[in-house]
Amino acid sequence: MEFLSTIALFICAIMILVFIHELGHFLAAKMFGMRVERFSIGFPPRIWGFQKGDTDYCIGATPLGGYVKISGMIDESMDIEQLEQEPQPWEYRSKPVWQRMIVITAGVIFNMILAIFIFFGITYTNGKVVIPADGVDGVYIAENSLPYEVGFRNGDHIVAINGNRAEYFNDFFAPEELTKENIVYTVVRDGEELDINVSPSFLDRLQNEGFIGIENILPAKTSGVGLGSNAEKAGIQANDVFISANGKPVDYWLSVVDVIQNSGGEDILFEVERDGEIVEITVAADPETNTIGVAPPVPTDINYEILDYGLVESMAEGYNRTISMTTTTLQGFARMISGDISVRQNLGGVVQIATVTKRATDSGGWAGFWEITALLSITLAIINILPIPALDGGHLVFLIFEGITRREAPQKVKMALQQIGFFILLALIILVNGNDILRLFGI
Repeated sequence: MEFLSTIALFICAIMILVFIHELGHFLAAKMFGMRVERFSIGFPPRIWGFQKGDTDYCIGATPLGGYVKISGMIDESMDIEQLEQEPQPWEYRSKPVWQRMIVITAGVIFNMILAIFIFFGITYTNGKVVIPADGVDGVYIAENSLPYEVGFRNGDHIVAINGNRAEYFNDFFAPEELTKENIVYTVVRDGEELDINVSPSFLDRLQNEGFIGIENILPAKTSGVGLGSNAEKAGIQANDVFISANGKPVDYWLSVVDVIQNSGGEDILFEVERDGEIVEITVAADPETNTIGVAPPVPTDINYEILDYGLVESMAEGYNRTISMTTTTLQGFARMISGDISVRQNLGGVVQIATVTKRATDSGGWAGFWEITALLSITLAIINILPIPALDGGHLVFLIFEGITRREAPQKVKMALQQIGFFILLALIILVNGNDILRLFGI
């Protein structure tokens, strides 16, 4: 059932993206009087469809893409028979260059518009959860953690990233910031400001191991105690605030966790604050689970805010988030090309996309599903606009050439480049899906 639900969510997301992308091409072609012979969601063989007017609307058996076949255009089908005839008024090739440019780029534009509307809907429905930066006095940094290796220390108060003083703590770790070529954090430590430079060599680990998040600022307060646990037997209660452990101050929830996990099963003397009083409690961790049975603080223990947006503000936020995620994706590709992050570790195929979609849905419900769908829509748009002959970007290059030189590129050249483009795409498909297979086998 887990596998089936993963596949179902993946296919659902892909079908949405493909439909919107091809709808862009279809509507633009119709707007300029071009004949659309087929509107297909999925690749052949054709398993269902109907004919309306000049167009065959159908669903293919392979739900990993789709296409719109426009009369008079060399596309994925490599059909050039019709090009031997005189151009007809309803054909793609008979239209002005600027109209053909709009038709070619319409799929990419529609994917970006989809992302804007998804982020708009999420924002308008749920608002935006933020943590005021001035309400976070410091962060917990474990000695064996990646942030510690980067240069952060326990209790550092983050005040800026790349010279920008953010209003909200979330902004210090925004994806578009973490994928930049140079990352410099400014922190206050022992009353002095100092800069921490994050080397590109850390980027791979930063993305795979995580960095600094909400868990690093959770207060040392338990929201509950397990029935029959060592904590309950020792007298720890819900909402107790840990002050010290074995005489050493504990200011964050993770510092309490580290003390418990490194205790080796020996007694721990905690000082806790309860109803304004300090209480001493001795408790030992369970030797099998290395826990004492206390639950972490709930989100309401953090000084967070929910920003509610109106209709216009939500649309602006949707646009801003789309631009932000586009920037993040482009910077991520740039880091892979430069070698700062591993292509193998960060590029995934069908299995990886399906897994991420399922994980996002499990953790965030339908909002999580739509979040990842928006990100995939942006990624699809970026990939499609690449100047590879078999993609929309490749067709656009031909049109730009035609617009500048006032003559169409030779058909033989187009066909040859289209075939080269397909080989490039095939190689990329093998690469990304090969990565998935290697991950599955732990290689």
